[in-house]
Amino acid sequence: MPFEVQTPLPIDASLDEVRMRLERDRALVVVAPPGSGKTTRIPPALLQFGRTILLQPRRVAARALTRRIASEHGWTVGREIGWQIRGERNFSGATRLLVATEGILTARLQSDPLLSDFAVVVIDEFHERSIHADLALALVRQAAMSRDDLRVVVMSATMDAEPVGQFIGGTVLRVDARTYPVDVRYSPGASVADAVVGSLPATAGDILCFLPGAREIEKARTDILSRIGDDVLVLPLHGSLDVDEQERAIAPASKRKVIVATNVAETSLTVDGVTVVVDSGLHKVLRYDANTAIDHLELEQITADSATQRAGRAGRTAPGLAIRLWDARSLLREFREPEIRRVDLAGPVLEIIAWGGDPETFEWFERPPDHRIAAALELLRALGAIDGRKITPLGEEMHRLPMHPRLARLLIAADWSDDAVRLVEEISGEKVEMRGRRDAGAPAGQRPALRTAAAFQSRQALERAAVAAYPDRVAMRRSPGADDLVLASGTGARLGRECEIPGDFLVALEVRDGIVRRALSIEREWLEPTRTDVGHAIERERVRATQRRWYGGILLHEQFVPPDPDVEREMLELERLRRADPQKALRARFAGVEISSRDLGRLAPESLKLPSGRSAKLEYRDDGSVIASAKLQELFGLAETPRIGPNRTPVTFALLSPAGRPVQVTQDLRNFWNTTYAEVRKELRGRYPRHPWPDDPWNAVATHRTTKKS
Repeated sequence: MPFEVQTPLPIDASLDEVRMRLERDRALVVVAPPGSGKTTRIPPALLQFGRTILLQPRRVAARALTRRIASEHGWTVGREIGWQIRGERNFSGATRLLVATEGILTARLQSDPLLSDFAVVVIDEFHERSIHADLALALVRQAAMSRDDLRVVVMSATMDAEPVGQFIGGTVLRVDARTYPVDVRYSPGASVADAVVGSLPATAGDILCFLPGAREIEKARTDILSRIGDDVLVLPLHGSLDVDEQERAIAPASKRKVIVATNVAETSLTVDGVTVVVDSGLHKVLRYDANTAIDHLELEQITADSATQRAGRAGRTAPGLAIRLWDARSLLREFREPEIRRVDLAGPVLEIIAWGGDPETFEWFERPPDHRIAAALELLRALGAIDGRKITPLGEEMHRLPMHPRLARLLIAADWSDDAVRLVEEISGEKVEMRGRRDAGAPAGQRPALRTAAAFQSRQALERAAVAAYPDRVAMRRSPGADDLVLASGTGARLGRECEIPGDFLVALEVRDGIVRRALSIEREWLEPTRTDVGHAIERERVRATQRRWYGGILLHEQFVPPDPDVEREMLELERLRRADPQKALRARFAGVEISSRDLGRLAPESLKLPSGRSAKLEYRDDGSVIASAKLQELFGLAETPRIGPNRTPVTFALLSPAGRPVQVTQDLRNFWNTTYAEVRKELRGRYPRHPWPDDPWNAVATHRTTKKS
């Protein structure tokens, strides 16, 4: 590749400082604005330390950066510098600088936790906070703690740098860069086509338009083309395009260009010649969707840092114009929300287990709440991906597929049938890459026979696969033919009118607002019980025992079995006592001990000592509550509600007036004294003037007496 004279960039003056700090500290965070040159200049400058890998979040940017760096240094792509992205690689044993997308670096760390092939790791655009970048940072940190020759650089234009520096044990270098002024204008209500057509006559240079997705890009492109002549190229740019179309959008052209792009063009990807930016203010972010139990892209307003990044694309080489298609008074969130806070953790947790770690003790850069980690572990166990904290062979196969573990499980269980592929694409909204199939790389003569006549394509195979992928979404009609359902998770739902599903059992693939919108019919016989229990009940002075087999919260089968002799004897004794002494029977049930147990009096006492010195009788009720009735004055000074029994059940107090009438029922005495007592005092002290009604019930003496003798 011919050598291109390097245009001086603001970061150039800081390269010696970058090398010096990395030599000294082995870790560094670089914050520099868009256009400063950090992505193209810093990684080549670090080759003095050894082979370097540069992490880029997007495939389009990875290819473009590789070519740009190669042209600046006179290198050949595939030799001195190369790229590796999902399903595509262009590097060799001679490659010293490898540009890789996020999943690739994580996969390399899985196979080689020490990342022994590289001396330097550069994680770019960390402000985007994808889950892969978070994982990569944590795993690289572990490698650096085990190697004294591995160096780590984290780069971004906009991020809170200090926490990152503390996590990797490095310093923060901030680089200022002069950029050309950008005139920011607001045009709420206008379309992208309106903004483009209006700005073309008044500006020079190319126009870069930001839209949230491929569908919106195609609509805007069609609208623009219908309103301008052939003198301008209108080109799409998004990750779903083939390589040639992507390259055409960013390559120099003989005509003026209007590039209609997703946020793939927001940061590292350099699109030369742009002087105008049209920003829709929208993007799509991945969020967990409880309706489908997987992650989905959702349309949202961009954040302030993203708006700044986009506008800056217009001022890289000359003064520019940014047209924002929203109201200037709109308040944008300052920073984008990290993926780890908004996506399902089953995939990341599987990554950590495959790496050999324990998600519950793993040193995350930003640790998720424990209950979300526990939920991910529970799902992975149900899918058969893990056994304890070890990945299973099935889990290894699921882990290799670039999709949510549920969908990977479905494809594997259906052996990649055409029906299964179509269903996964419908659920996820994304194209399935067929290179993930077990037989994708085998010679044609060794591949399985065409599946048109095979059982893998049968409806039943797909339905069985759905059970494997959505075990918690198995549902049963509450009665034959009814639309009311109970799910294995224990929650209820209703079958939507659009779901004409035969049979009593189904798998709910989509549940919105308690209504099942998409489902597959299944057979009861396919469900293996997850637990079995035996319940005892007294009927007509006889104890009957029923064995029940459950699939989660669904009762699959029940039958009478001989009762447990010990349980039978205790229940009959309790029944006799219930008739003779109901309170003692309730006390025994509350305490969880036999009636004759010496612990009964300790765990379920008959009375409670009051601050006044007297005792209040405790009343045990069928619902498990315990009631004590006492005159209010007898509880002065008692702040904490007494708790009794093995479960530390709070006593419910019926607070009585001097006449013995209830004035308040509470389990929270502290709150009563702080809030309600003043009103009660105001109402009752006039009616009962001979009883004490102190302003300060906390320090008053508890008593059952009046203030004066009769």
